[in-house]
Amino acid sequence: MEQNLSSNQKRIESIDVLRGLVMVIMALDHVRDYFHIGANVSDPLDLQSTSPLLFFTRYITHFCAPIFVFLTGLSIYLQSLRKTKKELSRFLILRGLWLIIVEIFIISFAWSFNPHYHYIFLQVIWAIGISMLLLGLMIRLPFNALLFLGLVIVCGHNLLDRIESTPGFKPGFLFDLLHSARFSAHSYSSTRSVFIAYPFLPWTGLMLLGYCAGRLYGSEFSSSQRIKYLRRSGFGLILFFIILRGSNFYGDPETWSIQNNLWLSFLSFIKVNKYPPSLLFMLITIGPALLLLSFFEKLNNSFTNSMRIFGKVAFFYYILHLYFIHLFAVLVFFMRGHTLQDASITGDRFPFYFVVPGEGFGLMLVYGIWIILVISLYPLCKWYNNYKSKHPEKWWLSYL
Repeated sequence: MEQNLSSNQKRIESIDVLRGLVMVIMALDHVRDYFHIGANVSDPLDLQSTSPLLFFTRYITHFCAPIFVFLTGLSIYLQSLRKTKKELSRFLILRGLWLIIVEIFIISFAWSFNPHYHYIFLQVIWAIGISMLLLGLMIRLPFNALLFLGLVIVCGHNLLDRIESTPGFKPGFLFDLLHSARFSAHSYSSTRSVFIAYPFLPWTGLMLLGYCAGRLYGSEFSSSQRIKYLRRSGFGLILFFIILRGSNFYGDPETWSIQNNLWLSFLSFIKVNKYPPSLLFMLITIGPALLLLSFFEKLNNSFTNSMRIFGKVAFFYYILHLYFIHLFAVLVFFMRGHTLQDASITGDRFPFYFVVPGEGFGLMLVYGIWIILVISLYPLCKWYNNYKSKHPEKWWLSYL
């Protein structure tokens, strides 16, 4: 019994380590959004204007959302080993609704600091919430049915690209919510709009596959067997990406092309669509994620211990880091001589965003702010993790 408990603990910890790592990397992109001089001016993935460091500063953060969604599904499977289907269904539906509410009222405010809520942002927390809710409704289906549905969605949703690329095609709110949105704005009053960044269909498919991958963490697989399957699957997904991307046949709405030099051609090859996440996007992010899971399973050092803390309190960290970043941006905004009246003016930026396009710092300073942010958040996350561990009787802690 003690051996099995230790094995299970290691399995959970490897998941927490990877989750914590992607949460830390994610913060880099959000710091860039608020502090880089070109963040609100140009696309860091634009091959005609970017630099290698800027491209990969943005590109590496592409791994965060899909890995987090995938690991959420995997963690739900682990919960299914200790909960009845009825209990799990109820928890997922309530948790999903809660995440949607948090996205609308707490996280949208963290992004905008707009007390009038002129803009609601439906991003990754919304996508996780609606996917959890749907999984909660489907959780009683047989395992193979969930696996089949996840594969159909992830592998087949890019067929909708052909509809969306039809000349004159204009998606409505529901279609944008489902698949086609790329930061699409939909007004629900004369002064308020919803921005859809994460249409839910592909993210739900990815969560379903994460749930099914959780079977590798069941008692029927030993650690060595699981590592073998994770590595084979990881390399297989990367190879599938290379073959499918090279063919330019299917899997992403944008094809790659030969550029002026080999380097730019390589960047064109790996540049795939996140909004919504294409099949190729999920292949090139989840493939390395599986390799990292196999690597972290037997790794235990100060770095993994730190990442594990962030991973165990990922939602707490997510909310906290957005407010920390934006509050510091407010401070810098006023230090530059701007006023509250300047912040309230709408033009080419959101009101009360406290970021002026064209103002900001170079990448090295952005990296410095990111490192300071992560170090500053660690003691708070460690305290909250300890509090959760000491108070398992507090049911509401499972929602934060």
